[in-house]
Amino acid sequence: MTAGWTFARYVSWRFLIAILAVTLVCGLLIFLADMIELLRRAGKNDGTAVSAGALVMISLLRLPARTEIVIPFSVLIGSIAALLMLSRKSELVVARASGMSVWQFIAPGIFVGVAIGLFMMMIFSPMSSYARGVSERLYANAFGKESSFLDTRSAGAWLRQDGVDGQSVMHANIVSNRGLSLRGVSIWHFDADKNFAERVEAESADLHKGYWILKDATVSAPGREPAFYESYLVSTHLTPTHVNDSLGTVSSVSFWELPDFIDLADKAGLPATRHKMRYQILLSLPLLMVVMVLLAATCSLQSFRFGKVQTMALIGLGSGFVFFMFREVSHNIGRSGLAAPEVAAWAPAVIGTLLAATVLLHREDG
Repeated sequence: MTAGWTFARYVSWRFLIAILAVTLVCGLLIFLADMIELLRRAGKNDGTAVSAGALVMISLLRLPARTEIVIPFSVLIGSIAALLMLSRKSELVVARASGMSVWQFIAPGIFVGVAIGLFMMMIFSPMSSYARGVSERLYANAFGKESSFLDTRSAGAWLRQDGVDGQSVMHANIVSNRGLSLRGVSIWHFDADKNFAERVEAESADLHKGYWILKDATVSAPGREPAFYESYLVSTHLTPTHVNDSLGTVSSVSFWELPDFIDLADKAGLPATRHKMRYQILLSLPLLMVVMVLLAATCSLQSFRFGKVQTMALIGLGSGFVFFMFREVSHNIGRSGLAAPEVAAWAPAVIGTLLAATVLLHREDG
């Protein structure tokens, strides 16, 4: 019992170190690529110069949300590396000779994968959501009207709303705080007869209950000279849920907040498909990590004495790429509403687990 427990801890540690090393390398590459993009945008910014410290902080705060995408790849590559190292040192051969089955020395890797999935779901994802919200505000303050956070084509975001004073159409260059804070705002306001009433240009807009507060607003109306207001109110019937569903980024909503948000959206009659998909994807993360470990095991358990280890590793990476393509297609089907979010999010992980387990059973147990 003690020897088995010691071996399990040793293998678990090998898996964890390899996965963390791959994640660190991927995170560094993402950070450098994002910094290059931010420096390019800062160079094109005709407004106030943006400090290097601010750019670094924005990139660091963005990093957790972007790293979420590559962590499954990190688990796959790290698991392949860990198993190849154990095989190269003949540790797997010794384990087999001692009577251990493939499932016994894969179990520690599966445990590590499940632990990483749970950590991603319950701790890392909420942290990355909060950090992303902060980065959006910093980005808005740094770049002002000169760039669009929503659309690289600088199209900005559009929003139609009703209020006590009539209908209006809003345009914002930059959206932050889940759509509740806007920068570079333009509003075209219409009266009860749907005739054009006024145009408002404002530096920023913040949503409150029943109205927007516009800062540094210039109001132009037919037959009147433009007037400047430090603070200007525009009525609206929109709620934070409506605005978030229209403008907010899905990844900026924490895992713990998603159930309440989805419930509010359903009660308000709003489509919350994107958020339902996000919630189910997060719930399926532990099983997804298990798939990665099993895929790694299907191609990394061959002894170095038989050769073709590099070929098997490449096959494993190719299988992982094909799986992620299938997973992405399934998720897009779910986001489009063609399949239930539960089915679209869980089907790839379940199918991948069954296929990988079948291959292992065929190869190891005949």
